Amino acid sequence: MQTTLAFDVYGTLIDTHGVLSALKVLVGDKAKAFSDTWRDKQLEYSFRKGLMQNYANFAICTRQALDYTCAYYQSNLNDEQKTELMSIYRVLPAFNDVKKGLTQLQTAGFQLFAFSNGAANALEALLNNADIRDLFLDVVSADEIKTFKPNPEIYHHFLKRSASTGANTWLISSNPFDIIGSMSAGMKAAWVKRSPDALFDPWGIEPTITVQSLIELPEEIPNHNSDL
Repeated sequence: MQTTLAFDVYGTLIDTHGVLSALKVLVGDKAKAFSDTWRDKQLEYSFRKGLMQNYANFAICTRQALDYTCAYYQSNLNDEQKTELMSIYRVLPAFNDVKKGLTQLQTAGFQLFAFSNGAANALEALLNNADIRDLFLDVVSADEIKTFKPNPEIYHHFLKRSASTGANTWLISSNPFDIIGSMSAGMKAAWVKRSPDALFDPWGIEPTITVQSLIELPEEIPNHNSDL
């Protein structure tokens, strides 16, 4: 059976810190801390909205997280500056290994899907801007069922949309919550540990494999597919 790979987008394929240059102009030395807090709050808001069944799409979570972060750092950004930052978020760059790694995986015969909390139109624009959209068979968005990862419904929805099973599907993500969520739903998972300082949650659920780059995947995944 052909192996299906579901790629998380934000933080795995696309560098969410690509907004740093603009932030350095707007908030100066606080730029890195501001970016980290913005990202953390973006995820927290999606988790909370999902649990509360009070859905708002990922762009709304992102804007609300930006408003929080501005208040937290007492950065008096006006609406025009916030809109500029949100616009940059829609054209963030891919990590350097992404296009080469995806191309190698496609050539090796894997079925590639983008799989994200983001809305489909935002994902299509982001992937096209990064010149990697044509490497995916399809884009699967959590927005389609109005909740967020790591709700198990999202992973089951992906398997249905991709006509795959947990046994032949891998989640590829740099986000530990996503790895744990997908494995809890019966998938295999590759944690992309992009920073040597990254920590994995000590829940007793370990990724099937850990890699530092997508370029390692074509060799590593077949070595763990013996039960397919």
